[in-house]
Amino acid sequence: MVKNDEGEYWDFESRDDFWELINVSCPVTVSEDHAKYTVKEHGGHVVTLIDEPEKAVLTKEQAEIVEGANESQFPANYITSHTPSSDDEKLIMEAYVNGYTVEKEKKYNVKVPYADHNWYLKTHDGKLDTIFVEGLAKGFGGYPDGIELTNDDIEKFGLQDCEKEEVTDDAD
Repeated sequence: MVKNDEGEYWDFESRDDFWELINVSCPVTVSEDHAKYTVKEHGGHVVTLIDEPEKAVLTKEQAEIVEGANESQFPANYITSHTPSSDDEKLIMEAYVNGYTVEKEKKYNVKVPYADHNWYLKTHDGKLDTIFVEGLAKGFGGYPDGIELTNDDIEKFGLQDCEKEEVTDDAD
């Protein structure tokens, strides 16, 4: 593609002028030399089309390794020495190069055993409490803050043996 300073593109089919992209029959050429010749003869600049690689999805722990590598003088060595497996190492190396996103941590509603409609929740000061909620449903009001617990919360409070329901957020 060849684009001019006005944001218009050269038409390689008609070979007559720059046009708005919607009006161009053939805005691309497979020949880099042809594009450079067009720039030399008619102005503008070559626009290179590339596929941006997909960002890796990492756990919080894997993302911390990438951040550590960013701060390291020897990033590859840092990743190798902080990664438990070769599969993880490959993923983290790709994330270091191409970018990444951190996966959302799963959250759960955890039932109090032998008590209908009672749920555990984490208070604002980080303690465990219980609450009575009949018909617990997100998006219908009456959904209390702190009722969604992470796996870390569940382990911290010793609730691994309790019944839990994964919370899904359809808006994400």
